[in-house]
Amino acid sequence: MSDTFKALVINQVGENFSQEVKELNFDFLNEGEVLVKIQYSDLNYKDALILKDGAKLVKEFPRIPGIDFSGTVAESKSDEFKEGDEVILTGCRVGELFHGGFSQYARVKKEFLIKKPSGIDLKQAMMMGTAGFTAMLCAFAVKAKEELLLQSKVNDVLVTGSTGGVGMVAVNILSKMGCNVTAITGKPEKADYLKELGAKTVLDRKEFEGEPRLIGKGTWDGVVDTVGGNILANAISQTRLKGIVAVCGNASGTNKLNTSVVPFYIRAVKLWGVDSVNVSNKRKEFVWGEVPSLVDFSIIEKSIKIVGLEELLTVFPEMLEGKLKNRILVDVNK
Repeated sequence: MSDTFKALVINQVGENFSQEVKELNFDFLNEGEVLVKIQYSDLNYKDALILKDGAKLVKEFPRIPGIDFSGTVAESKSDEFKEGDEVILTGCRVGELFHGGFSQYARVKKEFLIKKPSGIDLKQAMMMGTAGFTAMLCAFAVKAKEELLLQSKVNDVLVTGSTGGVGMVAVNILSKMGCNVTAITGKPEKADYLKELGAKTVLDRKEFEGEPRLIGKGTWDGVVDTVGGNILANAISQTRLKGIVAVCGNASGTNKLNTSVVPFYIRAVKLWGVDSVNVSNKRKEFVWGEVPSLVDFSIIEKSIKIVGLEELLTVFPEMLEGKLKNRILVDVNK
């Protein structure tokens, strides 16, 4: 093992904010029981915000950003992990409060890691990342109507923001679960790809942007919403009896929800918030263990672009501007 490693480091000195790929000594990584040689990370919207200016999420500088990574254990002071174990980390506020995944190495607390399940490789783990993991949680939330609450079968499911990182994977997972998936997008040129992922129908988001009715025609047994705003409000009003609406984001930038209580007491609709950070390791291991049977990576890979750390600095502004056409996978050794 070399005496140094390469990492993307952000720093704030006074009013001057910087991002730079640097060679670092291992004493820079000063916390945690497990040292991981990273293979892949990914770019999430939160990462892009942090890379821009810290986004008020990073409290101490300098910091290595990157909220996700996959790799191999290089050293361990924990009995739970040994050298050579392949591991995954998503969330846990690495890249914010702790050094993260835009680096060739990371030293982290043992409770931040889970062992990679068989059936997927380290690259596929980061093709999922936080976005894919969130999509899994949303899909399970929607299916809870029949599998946990023992209500009627979940057939017709709506996915908003379907060309985003969460939405694409959610479409694929729910179709694998046997649902008839309707995908909403503002990118009609992506319709064929969404159908390849498993969507039965693709709708223009403009159909859902108007003011919602108090209660609309019951159309959906479940909804995965990544957008918020009027699109979410319309989806709620159109959800059938005892349906579940899983909410995990506000890609529209709208924090307010203009809706009515009517769908909740007339149809017993349930609004299910999905948080991918505060999840127990037992739950994470279960969800990741289901990935090989529910995700078609041969299709997901068509939406992936692989970049190195240097190229990442030129790519992240495109995510903030809504111009990215692909999900970004980061090969930290590229």
